[in-house]
Amino acid sequence: MRSTKQSVVVAGLAIAGLALGACGGGTGAGTAPGGTAGGTAEEAKTIKLVAAEYSKDHTKAFWDAFAKTYHDKTGYTLEVQVVSWDNIDQQSSTMIQNNQAPDILNLNAYASYAKDGLLYDSDAVLPAVVKDDILDTFVKYGTYQGKFYGFPDLSSARAFFYNKTLFQQAGIAAPPKTWTELEADAKKITALGGGKVGYALPLGPEEAQGEFSMWLFNNGGDWKTDGNWVINSDKNVATLDFLKKLADEKVTQNNPARTNRADAFDLFKSGTAGMVIGFSPLAADLDKDKKVDYAVAPFPSNDGTESKTFGVTDYLMAFKKPGNEKAVKAFYNLYYTPDQVNTFIKAEGFLPVTKSGVAYFSNEKALQVYLNTLPNAKLTPTDDPTWDKVKLAVQQNLGGAMNGSPKATLDGLQRTAESGG
Repeated sequence: MRSTKQSVVVAGLAIAGLALGACGGGTGAGTAPGGTAGGTAEEAKTIKLVAAEYSKDHTKAFWDAFAKTYHDKTGYTLEVQVVSWDNIDQQSSTMIQNNQAPDILNLNAYASYAKDGLLYDSDAVLPAVVKDDILDTFVKYGTYQGKFYGFPDLSSARAFFYNKTLFQQAGIAAPPKTWTELEADAKKITALGGGKVGYALPLGPEEAQGEFSMWLFNNGGDWKTDGNWVINSDKNVATLDFLKKLADEKVTQNNPARTNRADAFDLFKSGTAGMVIGFSPLAADLDKDKKVDYAVAPFPSNDGTESKTFGVTDYLMAFKKPGNEKAVKAFYNLYYTPDQVNTFIKAEGFLPVTKSGVAYFSNEKALQVYLNTLPNAKLTPTDDPTWDKVKLAVQQNLGGAMNGSPKATLDGLQRTAESGG
């Protein structure tokens, strides 16, 4: 998940997001990093963290301070390497392929590494009290073949942003509750003229899977059902048909297929777009700029039933290396203390991953729309090792449906998923 503070691309969780939403995860290719953990190996006194950079202002500062506290409290040394989201996939994959995996890796995909047997599960390195505090939805999506490997660092959830000024000018009294209402509202806003866009629709390669997830979840669809890929289900085809209809009616910006999330956010921040799916970093930018009078609401469902939200989290996964188990467990024991994990989340502008964190942030009114839905957020199938390759195919191909056939596009993605990528 990339923060808009660092690169207007998140994958990331939200006053939120995310994305948490957003860049490709590791492929899991490579050999086990350095033999068998435990046993008679000499205990490691120094471990290495490779962490993604959410923001230039906060990420490195937090981890450097954390490393000092970690050493002061445990006697172990933590070496910190912070890497841009633009480069961390390639750098971490190269490290692992060269048998030089870090002890802890912060990335937004873990299942392929779990499949290859490279990671510790929670039974080995996560204190039981910590696992019990992590929100159930993140335990679910962090679990591969019955074992919990994907330990969340922060999260985001998406919500519906609308421009109150444009709504008033268009005679719209309240945010839409159904897709029929959203379509009608988008037409009214576009009809204002002056280049106004009813709904900013980003289906470009940055994070098409995030935008589509929010829509398909709110039409009763999903990526997988009962362990099987259902990308080309009737509900998902109907969802993509509806998005194509919005584009054909010209109530979106031009060329949604090439529009990235950052571009859609810019349209909203400039006052051009009336509606967009957003998350907390977007809200932070809007509050800072003070140019747009906006509000946030649950995303409308197709039939007006309870809204579903798309959640994103990134992971702090632990690689098996000789003698590092105790130092790694001490890392997690410290990170998940409220004064560490919640400090990091607040500084980066995202959402909590623990039950105690939800309580900690409960007094922040701007976060309520996210916190209310976060415990039941739906994620993309990050627990499936194939998802990395499916996600890439979605990013590269989904937008093509705007100028072609939604069903044919989803049929192709289904074949990619069923072939294992």
